[in-house]
Amino acid sequence: MRNPVVLWAALALIVLAEYYGYQATRTLAQHLSPGARRGVAVGYWLVSLGVWGLAFWAGSTRQTGNTVLKSYLMSLPLLLLAGKLLVLLPLLLEDFTRLGRWAVSSATRPAGVEGDAIPRSEFLAKVALGLGAVPFFGLLWGMLKGGTDYRVRRVTLRYPNLPPAFDGFKLLQISDLHTGSFNSTEPLQRAVALINRQGADLVLMTGDLVNNRATEVEPHIPALQQIKSELPIFSSLGNHDYGDYVAEFRENRTLWTQNLERLMQNHAKIGWTLMNDTSHTITRGEDKIAILGVQNCSAHANFHSYGNLAKAHAASGDAPFKILLSHDPSHWEAQVLKYPDIDLTLSGHTHGMQFGVNLPFLKWSPVKYVYKQWAGLYEQGRQKLYVNVGLGFLGYPGRVGFLPEITVFELRRA
Repeated sequence: MRNPVVLWAALALIVLAEYYGYQATRTLAQHLSPGARRGVAVGYWLVSLGVWGLAFWAGSTRQTGNTVLKSYLMSLPLLLLAGKLLVLLPLLLEDFTRLGRWAVSSATRPAGVEGDAIPRSEFLAKVALGLGAVPFFGLLWGMLKGGTDYRVRRVTLRYPNLPPAFDGFKLLQISDLHTGSFNSTEPLQRAVALINRQGADLVLMTGDLVNNRATEVEPHIPALQQIKSELPIFSSLGNHDYGDYVAEFRENRTLWTQNLERLMQNHAKIGWTLMNDTSHTITRGEDKIAILGVQNCSAHANFHSYGNLAKAHAASGDAPFKILLSHDPSHWEAQVLKYPDIDLTLSGHTHGMQFGVNLPFLKWSPVKYVYKQWAGLYEQGRQKLYVNVGLGFLGYPGRVGFLPEITVFELRRA
């Protein structure tokens, strides 16, 4: 966090959450013997401080050793903090109420008469801890199950200019595999089997194959090679594919270039055609559509933009229907809409923040306050954008609400 105000506010919130978590625990232990109460207090702080200590250690050494294990260690405070924040709310409200009752009591009792302390409600402490258990176990489920609970989402898209031969054409999109987050290839093998069962005409991957280093995908190449498609499988680069978050790559441009070249070679080893500011034409009889792909482009200043949409668009020629692979959805409003003949843009990047509410009647995630287009389908005039929430995970090693997604599009003539 670069803003010191935000940093201090976050630290204050953590301290409050820890304090009220301790207060709730102490209230429930008040009927125990003095020795047992001391044991509960010591145990509470040992667990809390131990979890934070492990997370800080994992964060300071996250580029080395077992990086997957360290991502889990770094997520442990998130589980506890999410629970304690819900514990904080009712107990903080209760403290304001107790303060008001004490003030009224102090103002109305006769002079010289001592007032009794107003005890904390044991019932409310139980309610608070019960509330806190909901996000704790929800995030725990997301780590144990949700992160690889693959789901297929089916979307029908209608266009008046779709060439007749492509009516009923099936596209399949995957995005944000982040293969460096997997400690085993088994989840990706399940994902590949599910992808192949969809029988898509064309498979597309929209960036972030790795977390930081080209080598992360190499143990998983045999599994990814099993994705079946009669047409070439097209892929694009995302912000994590360049190695920009690795200190040694930032300091040594030669290493940065070697890493990127190795990553592009790995795309080829998998059997994917990497679209770096290029276009490819697909024909059916006398009809054709163009698949365009750009390197990462972003409207957010904290992400590098490497792509050249003008170059890719020029290469697409006069194709009557055009599909663009562009990893970051902020690129759509910033630049893509200036090209009205780009009919469909496929993006990823946001992950749906891997946490939120994803129901037919309600879609919410904190990432919506950062990205205007962050999950699902968006339209402006005839142009459409779809943001896939990703197949993998990063940071928090799990998903709640926004589960890993395989998107199958059916193109239809309007």
